Parts: sequence; C-alpha cells; structure tokens
Amino acid sequence: MPLWTIHHSPGILTDADKHRLATRITDHYAQVGLPRFYVITLFQETRPEDFYVGGEPAPAGVRITIDHIARRNPDRGARRRTARWIRSILAPYLAERTDLHWEFHVDETSADLWMINGIAPPPGESDVEKQWAAQNSVSPY
Repeated sequence: MPLWTIHHSPGILTDADKHRLATRITDHYAQVGLPRFYVITLFQETRPEDFYVGGEPAPAGVRITIDHIARRNPDRGARRRTARWIRSILAPYLAERTDLHWEFHVDETSADLWMINGIAPPPGESDVEKQWAAQNSVSPY
C-alpha cells in the first residue's frame, strides 16, 4: 500500500492537478504490478499560518509523506531510484515555483501491520495478489 499524504498551501494544486497527480502516481504502481486500489493519495490543504519551515511561516509549501508497505526497496540504489522517480512525478507540479518550499520522504513499513477490509494482503507478486490486481478489489483467500 503506497499512501501519499500531500500537505499543501491553498492554491498550489488545482482539482485537475490533484486528479492528474493521483492518476500518475497510481499508474506507476500499477505498472510494477500492484493492485490499483492499494494506492491512496490524500490531499490536505494547510493554511499558510499553519505551515512552518525552520520555525518560520512558509507562505507557500508542500510536504509529502509516503508510506510504502506493499513493497520495500532492497538496497540504497533502489531507494535512490525511488526518490528520483518521486521527484520526477512531483516536479511538473512544483519545481518551477521559485516561491515554494517542497519536500518529501518515504517510510517503509512492515507489511505485517497492514490489512485491507480486515484481510491481510497476499504476498507480493503471488497469484492471489495478481488476482486482486485483475479484479481491482479485495477478496478472501
């Protein structure tokens, strides 16, 4: 389960931007075999008076936390490739704004602490996970 939580100042992302970004994020994970419904993207608008960087108010900011549970990066090289991929997904929406502070980080959480609709997801790349991906929904196994 990739969970992307995107905290952003008002006006940084339009509704259309949010939809395109969430679709692009989901498409990437689906291309590597994850069921589309594993991918959750949350946009949380944060008022400028509630967004501080270095103890000072940030008039325009984006802070993204990404939780990876379904898959883990096996080594430093894979983690760096993942960080570059994330940057490439975000850059079209954020990089050209010189007034914007933006950053992200990824946590890799144990899949042992994960359930969907009360069901522990099947092992990655298993036949059951492939079935879940094909039907795009959870089912008992």
